[in-house]
Formats: sequence, structure tokens, C-alpha cells
Amino acid sequence: MTLDNILEEIKNAENILILTHESPDGDAIGSSLAMNLALKQIGKKPEVIIREFPRIFMFLPGSEEVKLEASKKNYDLIISLDCADLKRLVGREYVEISKKVINIDHHGSNVMYGDINFVNPVAPACCEILVGMLDYFDIPINVEIGSCILAGIITDTGGFKYSSVTAETFEFTAELLRKGVNVSDIYKKVLETRTKGNFELLRRSINRLELIEDGKIAFTYITKKDEEEVNAEPGDHEGIVENGRSIEGVKVSIFIRQKDEENAYKVSMRSNGNINVSDICYRFGGGGHPNAAGALIQGTIEEVKEKLIKEVKKVV
Repeated sequence: MTLDNILEEIKNAENILILTHESPDGDAIGSSLAMNLALKQIGKKPEVIIREFPRIFMFLPGSEEVKLEASKKNYDLIISLDCADLKRLVGREYVEISKKVINIDHHGSNVMYGDINFVNPVAPACCEILVGMLDYFDIPINVEIGSCILAGIITDTGGFKYSSVTAETFEFTAELLRKGVNVSDIYKKVLETRTKGNFELLRRSINRLELIEDGKIAFTYITKKDEEEVNAEPGDHEGIVENGRSIEGVKVSIFIRQKDEENAYKVSMRSNGNINVSDICYRFGGGGHPNAAGALIQGTIEEVKEKLIKEVKKVV
């Protein structure tokens, strides 16, 4: 079985590096921290690289152990979490010179880049996969690990409101609550707390928001200049795309933000109903989930907007 193979690789590895995707969200951070804490329970000394760590997740156990760079050049084992494509993996430079890669994910667009791939696209969060995995490994989920896992589940399910939520999601959450995990506190910190930078970016994005195609498409953006003017921190763009989706009649919400390159924009798309935005993002080299996906597109704001609207119009 794949889980047996994963456990064997973990037990045999002396040096383990944990990686996740760029612009990490709560699921990426939660699963990385939970894996780190779990491996330490069985006597391992893993390292975690997360180069952009949003401040709102600093309260999670083990966040102080996260590094910007690895201490070694190569590793016996790399564990990648919540990352569908090697192109988005932060620290991918270590993959080619390390002995083994385990890819654990829940994106249907995962390209299976690991030596061992454990991908469950039905799971609403990578953190939910870890619940079953750690149980199989007989690694106890304590309050610290449970807090990290719950942060990932809450953020990737939008506070249990997305259609990806299953009965097992609530069962896992109930079990974490019984273990002493403070569900209400974590919910408030990851979903109901905004940094000032996030608030200011949100305000600008709302002022620019356009409703297109008889209100079926919402579009907005932020630039590097915006981020500089509001002293934005990593992660301050999170949640902006959701505001378009919440408008009555909107079927697809599009949010783009300028990357470090002048003419490159990170695209975030959300949809209502059965419109698959992952398919749209895939055409631009991206991917994700049916109702939540992203991509990176070269061009000016207007060029990127035109490309995206042209494709979205075909499905709304």
C-alpha cells in the first residue's frame, strides 16, 4: 500500500525536508506545520521551508521553526504538501538533488511529480488527508498538531461552507474538539481577523470591481504599487477574490495581482455552481479545484483581463 511505502520512507530517512506551494494559504501552512510536529513525535528532525509566511498564521504551533532556506544541499526525503505542480513548489531546487519525493495533495490537477504520490481530490483540504494518514501511522494527533490541521481545514473549506465538505470533515473536527483544540478561536483567527494591509487592499479592490456579462462575471485587481503603499505583508491578498463570488448573480469571480515582474499577474478564480474554473486556469498553465483555481499570466492588466474574460464568457 502507498501509505505503508510512505511510512517506510519516513522511517528510513535521516534528513527530511518539508515543502509547500508559493503564496501559501492556511492549508499549505497547516499541513506543513502538522507534518513537522508529527515527524518530531517519532524521533525525526525535519526542516520546513516557507518563504512567505502570512502573519495571521504565526499563532500556530511550530511556526517559529519555519525556515527561509534549508540547512543542507540534499535530503534523503522531501515531503511536498498541498502542491499540485512542481513549478509552484517553493524549494523545488532541492528536489532534483534529493533521493526521494513524496507528494501529498488534494488537487485534481496534480501532475503526480513525486516518487510516491498520495493524492485524494475528494478531500476538501490536504490537512484532512493528514488526519487519516497520521491515524494509519499510529502517530497521535495532540492539541498542537490538531490546531494546525484544523486551521487548514477551516481555511480551505471557507469555514465549512464549500460543497467539498463531507460528513468526515465534521467528524474529524468533532474529534479535534474532543482532544482540546479550540475550534472557535482558530476560526476567528484565520477567517475573521484582517491585517490592516489586507483591509486596505480589499478596499481598493472593491472600488475597482467590475461586473461583466450582465453581472455574471466579477473582475478586480491590485498592483505592486498598491501593496507598497499599504505596506502589505505576505498573505494580505488572501480572501479578496471571495468578495466577487458573494455578489448575487455572479457565476465567476476573477482577481489578479501583479507579481514582481512588471507584466506578470497571479490569477485567482472562484465560481458558483458547476462552472469549472480549474479547466480555465489549466489553459493558462495553472489549475486547482473546480470552484477555486489559479494561474500566472504574462501581460498588462488589460491584456490579462481580456484573455480571462474571453475564456470565462464561454462557460457563463
